[in-house]
Amino acid sequence: MEITSFTQLLESVKNCAKRRRIAVVNPSDHCSTEALLMAHSADIAEFILVGDQNLPAHLPADILSSDKVTIVTVENGDPDMLAAKAVEIIRNGEADILMKGLVNTDNYLRAILNKEHGLLPKGNVLTHLSVAELPGYHKLLFFSDVAVIPYPTIQQRVEIIRYDLATCRKFGIESPKVALIHFTEKVNEKFPNSVDYVELEKMASEGVFGNVEMGGPMDVKTACDKHSAEVKGITSAVCGNADLLIFPNIESGNTFYKTITLFGNATIAGMLQGASCPVILPSRSDSPESKFNSMLLACISA
Repeated sequence: MEITSFTQLLESVKNCAKRRRIAVVNPSDHCSTEALLMAHSADIAEFILVGDQNLPAHLPADILSSDKVTIVTVENGDPDMLAAKAVEIIRNGEADILMKGLVNTDNYLRAILNKEHGLLPKGNVLTHLSVAELPGYHKLLFFSDVAVIPYPTIQQRVEIIRYDLATCRKFGIESPKVALIHFTEKVNEKFPNSVDYVELEKMASEGVFGNVEMGGPMDVKTACDKHSAEVKGITSAVCGNADLLIFPNIESGNTFYKTITLFGNATIAGMLQGASCPVILPSRSDSPESKFNSMLLACISA
């Protein structure tokens, strides 16, 4: 069955026979602890919380007393050491998912990208996937990349699409509909990404991405609104029914992300892909609900 809402995603994760283990780097901020409480109450995972000796003082009693929570203390609390310890826990097979709490993204990514002791296999591409539940849209909407790769090459875009499609299929989407986003439906050499889209569609037609529908270039409205496509005379099966939006660059993707969360009342989740495990990298302004949804996304992807 296709998962079309975060409510259905929650039920799917709860019904999994095995609980995933999430290693969280310094969950001492309010939003992280609230998300942990939500996850503990819903019984979606087990947790290893990595922090300094003061971490327990920031945690609610329900978390401290839970048999599904383990606290690992790093004495001096150096951010690089906290992140490295959590990555070590993943590498040792003690946890399945990595999550960022109150630690700078630089420290967090430095541990993930460490060539000797990190989590990014040689040759893999680290990229970000977002999932949104939007009022007025009939299913969840996946989109990339809003946080990591500024201007993807065609090779990077191929890997982004492969990772994203693998996740879409874990949501029960048998033939994901992929929209290659541009501000117009016309291919123009002044915009190299639009030229890349022609090659990507050819690859899709040759079966490189498996069972998939791909269309583009097209704008977001055409991808998600059938009437807009009809007015423009575009007949792609993607139009009005897109599962996955592939943005041309980080500026357009990030602007879309921030706009739908602020003005569109979107419920959101996100994670990094390409590493040896799902990596949750929440924005500093993300709500506890968003962080909880990101845990659900990571759990179904692990």
